[in-house]
Amino acid sequence: MRLRLLVISLLTVSFLGALDHTVVSTSLATIAGELGALKLMSWVVVGYTLASTVLLPVLGKLGDVLGARRIFLGSLVMFLAASLACGFATDMAWLIAARVLQGMSSAGLQLMSQTIIARVTTQRERPHYMAIIGAAFPIAILVGPVLGGAITDYWGWQWVFWINIPVGAAALALALIAVPHLEPGPAPRHFDVAGAAVFTASLVALVLAVTWAAERSAGPATAAALAVSMLGFVAFFFIERRAPEPIVPLHVFANRTIAAGTALSAIIGVGLFSITAYLPTYVQMAYRTTATVSGLVPIATVFGMLISNLLTGWLASRTGRYRIFPILGTSLGAAGLFAMALLPAGLPLWVPMVVMGVVGIGTGAFMSLIVAVVQGAVPARQTGTITATVNLVRQVGSTVATAIIGGVIGFGVAALLPAGLDASTLTPQLVHGAAPDVQANVAQIYSSVFTPVFIALAAAYVVGIAAAVLLPQGRLSDEPVPAAPSPSESLSA
Repeated sequence: MRLRLLVISLLTVSFLGALDHTVVSTSLATIAGELGALKLMSWVVVGYTLASTVLLPVLGKLGDVLGARRIFLGSLVMFLAASLACGFATDMAWLIAARVLQGMSSAGLQLMSQTIIARVTTQRERPHYMAIIGAAFPIAILVGPVLGGAITDYWGWQWVFWINIPVGAAALALALIAVPHLEPGPAPRHFDVAGAAVFTASLVALVLAVTWAAERSAGPATAAALAVSMLGFVAFFFIERRAPEPIVPLHVFANRTIAAGTALSAIIGVGLFSITAYLPTYVQMAYRTTATVSGLVPIATVFGMLISNLLTGWLASRTGRYRIFPILGTSLGAAGLFAMALLPAGLPLWVPMVVMGVVGIGTGAFMSLIVAVVQGAVPARQTGTITATVNLVRQVGSTVATAIIGGVIGFGVAALLPAGLDASTLTPQLVHGAAPDVQANVAQIYSSVFTPVFIALAAAYVVGIAAAVLLPQGRLSDEPVPAAPSPSESLSA
């Protein structure tokens, strides 16, 4: 019973953290208008994403040292305080600062939820429960934009953030009862301060560079940020090799399970998460649909991901077999994206919905499962660190690939548009009101520009097939994880 309460608590806070990444999108225009800072609007999202990404390795290490329960509860309290501050914001700078705090705490919630599940379950049980926790993200993608729009229209944008307070407070009360006091790892003699600082600075510079590149502005600043990032990562590599207790232990990648699993996690960010934001635009232009109807394609993708994630988690826990799921999943993802590249413009909308639904099913087949598998390849005292690493490569891969795809689309469309159409002012409404031959021309242009994008993403999944094949054969163990909680602290279903 206590394990069920724990799963409910972890699922609730994971959903809140994931929801705050999606629910704000439909309220951004209202927020920017009321606070009078349209130019800073994107930083409400970028600040959150940046903070939730850069702190992952630090929080992972702290969770191993101080205990996952402490970091989880501290992150939840901080998340509630930041949500309260967001709603009371009187200017954009205040809101962005509060969103940064929200992103930092959200990283702790997501990461420690996965870490706690890993510490209280066997390898065999873990995929099932990890899939339940992992369902928070696709559900948040499905309901977040609609929920954000409804709250903004009927209650005011402040309640987009304040709605977290009662739900989060209930989850906190439940967590105080259900989350066990897990034994932390040994205190480090030398915490890797240099590695943490250099890594954080390098990742911030990288995210800024790709964000500015996607906006196609600040050319010298983009180049400088990218240079700082590259130099920083080189320095970080040498620091970690010499550090007695690094925040990212590079030696673990000699383990085939960890190396292949980390690569598969990166494929998810690069191959699917990066394209999701551009699917509605592609559908509106290539298939000449309204904005509302265009949302059906990403919805089909995410719904396929959700169902597959839950099903494969249950099957892996029931059978103990796991290797077949990432092999099948990456194969479906590659086939689906290649099919998207071959689809001619003007087909019925159900065709890309089905194809992208297949891509979602393939991705969901290993989205949460691979985290559980990689966690089982390290001692319990390194669970937080390796969980942070797997999540980090996924988020960085998504961020970088999203920026690259945005640049390719922007450049490609601008280069192919006929005279009289300006890419900077081109909207679906403008195209839909144009002559039929112009509509057909624009549809063909978008189809041509997206074709190499889909092929490149399919190639990423082909690399994922190779990584999945490299996963070792075997079955998930029913034995308790080494250094698990003491009997008085363990949970029973």
